[in-house]
Parts: sequence; C-alpha cells; structure tokens
Amino acid sequence: MPIHHKSKIHHYNLQLTWTGNTGAGTSAYDAYQRDFVIETGGKEILSGSADRAFLGNPSLYNPEEWLLASLSSCHMLWFLHGCTDQGVIVTDYRDLPKGEMIEHRDGSGEFTQVTLYPKVITDTEVEHTILADLHHHAHQKCFIARSVNFEVVVQPQF
Repeated sequence: MPIHHKSKIHHYNLQLTWTGNTGAGTSAYDAYQRDFVIETGGKEILSGSADRAFLGNPSLYNPEEWLLASLSSCHMLWFLHGCTDQGVIVTDYRDLPKGEMIEHRDGSGEFTQVTLYPKVITDTEVEHTILADLHHHAHQKCFIARSVNFEVVVQPQF
C-alpha cells in the first residue's frame, strides 16, 4: 500500500511601505518617487524602487531584478541540496540570470523568459552529466520556477 504524505502549507508575509511621497503625493506622474521598503520579522530592511525606465531610482533594486534573484536563488538552494544528497561538494556557485520582459503599448507587460547560467566549482572533478542532472532536478523542485507562467531555462556553465 503506497504511503500518502499530507501536503504542507507555508505562509509568508511582509510589510511593504511606499517611501516616495515628496510632498504632493501622486498628484502627477512625475511628482512622486517610486521608492519603497520591505520589512519582515526583524530582518534587515530592504530598499527598492521601480526600474529606471519607469522613473525609479537606479541605485536601488527593482521588482524585476528581485524576480530574477528569486528564481536564481531558489534554483541554487535546490541544487546545493541535491549536491549534498549525492555527495558532491560545491565550493563556489555563481549565476548570471537574464530575463526578458515585454512592455505593451498600454503600459502592461510580462516576463516571457528567464535564463539561469549557473557556474559551479566543486572540490573534485565531477562529470558534467552528474551536474546537469542535479541542475535538472533542482529546476523540477524550485518553488519559484514552478510558480511562474513563463519559461525558465537553465544553462549550466561547465
């Protein structure tokens, strides 16, 4: 008889506060800044803004970059987990994710694809096929990649 595991439900929350009121509120499109802060559970406060293309502060991270970071970091965490299970010792991991977003004439838009380019260094020589399988497994498990409605491609760099 098969064993059935109950699904676990995880809840996440945070507080986002717009900090861009320069005194006139949203009285005009260029009358306010797009800056905001994110806080949750006593962790470091994160500062963000819109992309420069949308009048944001270019010195702050924007939601589009955080989407890339979420996909990249989720993949990395699953990959490292898989390496641990397989006895592969990773000593360095870097990724240079790239995303493509289309903006429509009406101002709406969506991401159409994100590509991850993870580069891994291990303490011993590991066959590329093993690392590729670990990346494939990580991609199948990644909560964030499974949640988006666009293609996420993983192109490991060997």
